[in-house]
Amino acid sequence: MFTPRVDRYSQITVRTNRYSVPVRLIGKRVRVVLHASHLVVYDQNVEVARHERLIAKASCRLELDHYLEALIRKPGAFPGATALEQARSAGKFTPIHDAWWAQARKVHGERDGTRALIEVLLLARHIPHEHLVAGLATALRAGALTADAVALEARKAAQAEDEPPAALPAGASGATVTFLHEWRLAHLPPDTRPLPSVTPYDQLLRRRRASGGTHPEGEAQ
Repeated sequence: MFTPRVDRYSQITVRTNRYSVPVRLIGKRVRVVLHASHLVVYDQNVEVARHERLIAKASCRLELDHYLEALIRKPGAFPGATALEQARSAGKFTPIHDAWWAQARKVHGERDGTRALIEVLLLARHIPHEHLVAGLATALRAGALTADAVALEARKAAQAEDEPPAALPAGASGATVTFLHEWRLAHLPPDTRPLPSVTPYDQLLRRRRASGGTHPEGEAQ
């Protein structure tokens, strides 16, 4: 059991090794339970981080997600972040991420394109990794370079696991992005109500003509 204080780099030191925690904990003292193969970090009684234990001395293990709130305010620090390199090495930041990011920077500029990518990474807190990567791939093929588009495509990928794939028309491509309201409309139950009819109004007009009545506006016309 350890109770280290979080340093200004959002890291704690446990037996010469450094581990990241969420940036909101900078300056606070946390509780660490060290196990044989991993360690768990608690803020009071709430688990805030979990890392595989480092064996070599003076090493560090950083989780990219812990830094996203800081990086979205300073996106210029993102490309050179050590946490990003570790995420690449661990396979959490895939070539699909890199390709989408490159296209986003090309379209939106370095700063806004990087911020859009960080917004996508924040989605991983609510969307499974494999669905998020699938959403990135579909959005990239369609040129949809916003976090909202990726989120929608990721949810569609998740739904596709539970539904049989629908046959596409000949020559159609699967790389399409649907706006949220269109997606909702497509998933509404079929409307079986009959179409409205103007027959009663026609009957009223025939009765009026038969009785010789004339509407003032009809006279003007």
